[in-house]
Amino acid sequence: MSTACIILAAGMGSRMNSDLPKVLHQIAGAPMLAHAMHSALSLDPARLIVVAGHGAEAVTAAAEDVMPLTQVVLQREQNGTAHAVDQARDLLDGFQGDVIVLYGDTPFIRPETLAAMQTARARHDIVVLGFEARDPGRYGRLVMDGLSLDRIVEYKDASEEERKITLCNSGVICADAATLFDLIAKVGNDNAAAEYYLTDVIALARAAGLSAGAVTCDEAETMGINSRAQLADAEAAFQTRKRAEAMEDGVTLVAPETVFLAHDTVIGRDSVIEPNVFFGPEVTVESGARIRAFSHLEGCHVSRGGLIGPFARLRPGAELSEDVHIGNFVEVKQARVDRGAKINHLSYIGDAEVGEETNIGAGTITCNYDGVMKHRTRIGARAFIGSSTMLVAPVSVGDDAMTGSGSVITADVEPGALAIGRARQVSKPGMARKLMEILKLKKARLAKEAE
Repeated sequence: MSTACIILAAGMGSRMNSDLPKVLHQIAGAPMLAHAMHSALSLDPARLIVVAGHGAEAVTAAAEDVMPLTQVVLQREQNGTAHAVDQARDLLDGFQGDVIVLYGDTPFIRPETLAAMQTARARHDIVVLGFEARDPGRYGRLVMDGLSLDRIVEYKDASEEERKITLCNSGVICADAATLFDLIAKVGNDNAAAEYYLTDVIALARAAGLSAGAVTCDEAETMGINSRAQLADAEAAFQTRKRAEAMEDGVTLVAPETVFLAHDTVIGRDSVIEPNVFFGPEVTVESGARIRAFSHLEGCHVSRGGLIGPFARLRPGAELSEDVHIGNFVEVKQARVDRGAKINHLSYIGDAEVGEETNIGAGTITCNYDGVMKHRTRIGARAFIGSSTMLVAPVSVGDDAMTGSGSVITADVEPGALAIGRARQVSKPGMARKLMEILKLKKARLAKEAE
């Protein structure tokens, strides 16, 4: 059966105290909305609809970054969750299949949990996702009748007896599209908040003779985020889970609590990650690499046997082949570094190609920007670039070539050649002492004038 997913993402999130829509605040380098969308996409839905409201233009752009064909519909007035889902009615007119409603600020629902809800639909007309809460607080309660769900009651409308229930509502719901929208049409707003609650469809379904059931999951999956403190808690929860998964997959994290991973970080087994390493989005590290302490990686690929850091920065477009060494205080950006090349100290390699087995001396810079345009530097295989060489792009250094330390290279260097681009050294005997005496006299005169 086809499935459509509706993700509610219209709220302003006033407790975030932010100009940014709540669902666009990031966890592990991706907006909350993106996490929710990836959960939905695990079902391979026929339709994916995001209901936007506050900051709709930015929410739309973020949704399209995840999946370009996402349909976004606007909820102009926020009148409750049933009202929000109803905004997708026209887009799903004639759709035959199930609808699962998710929330942009509840990013951790697992694909396995959604699959369990789909399975439960074979037994019930409508299925709700619940969880046993350690502290039920102000969550809505699931009122069960044996194995069937009788109704959902919001905390503010619950009796004292109902508030003792610990089985709580996540808000996630699954039902046949036609059934869901028929029930939503009957939802009223006779409640303390004068809103149209999606939760009311359960009682309406039971009154219509339809069956309702509940699937449960771990409370951590249902973590909703409404404040900066909860955002920090969500980041911590994500990192704890992601680190555990990495170690289970055969990655050594020397000090796990100090390593920060992005939502899409991929690290091969037998890699070693030393303390205080940060992974931004779009990083792949192959098996057997070592990322040394205090390194920062984003948008890059490190091949098998790579040795990175300490204190290295790999920026987007850094493509490192097998057994490449990137040392301390080295930055690489938009560059391909071939097998066995070494860039060990205090260098910037940007918009460049570095051939295999080439050695880049300390302090080397590819001068890639002329103030308007970026230009590329090409260095061949087995080249030796002397310390503090300035390579003024566009420029090429051939295979087996060398540059003298301190050179400024502005023209191509042919294979096997030695290029030296620096002024001839001139020594003037005794001039240092004379110059020092002149400077001391000048300093004394200035001090006297200041008195």
